[in-house]
Amino acid sequence: MADEKTLDLILREARSHAKFQDRPVDMALLRAAHELMKWGPTTANSQPARIFYLFSKEAREKLKPALSAVNLEKTMKAPLVAIVAYDTRFYEYLPRLYHNPDAINWYNKPGVAEINGFRNSSLQGAYLIIALRAVGLDCGAMSGFDNAKLDAAFFPDGRLKSNFLINIGYGTGDGIPPRNPRFAFEEQCRIL
Repeated sequence: MADEKTLDLILREARSHAKFQDRPVDMALLRAAHELMKWGPTTANSQPARIFYLFSKEAREKLKPALSAVNLEKTMKAPLVAIVAYDTRFYEYLPRLYHNPDAINWYNKPGVAEINGFRNSSLQGAYLIIALRAVGLDCGAMSGFDNAKLDAAFFPDGRLKSNFLINIGYGTGDGIPPRNPRFAFEEQCRIL
């Protein structure tokens, strides 16, 4: 089992940050986080997530029209923003990634790839948040943006689709409200 300090770092004490220090994020930390997150399981090892790290001012300006009013300022000020997207044709890689080459035929049907790509990129995005925390970064994940606008700006050919955004950096801790309650095991789980 992971030690208490690690559990606190990645989940128990970690918080969603809206304000970050004016301090750049080192690319080496993103690579280290990727080396951790890539091992998280996905259906048929499909790995549909595609992560776009918006470092440049031009990329941030391209994102700006898609952001909701409540997320605009904090996202534009964050040291780094990641778009967690998914490849709608992820199944094309299954002959390379999965031990059963016929798996490509499980997903190349209308609607099947879409739901699986979205579901598994959500998992990979969660793995990424935990991995980013594990390497010492803070995150603020959000879905307050216009997916259609973002996709038109970044993925005009339609192959990739946005799932959610993550602001990344070193949180200041300012403005974080008290921890909200969580469901107890008995409220959220059933043994059948």
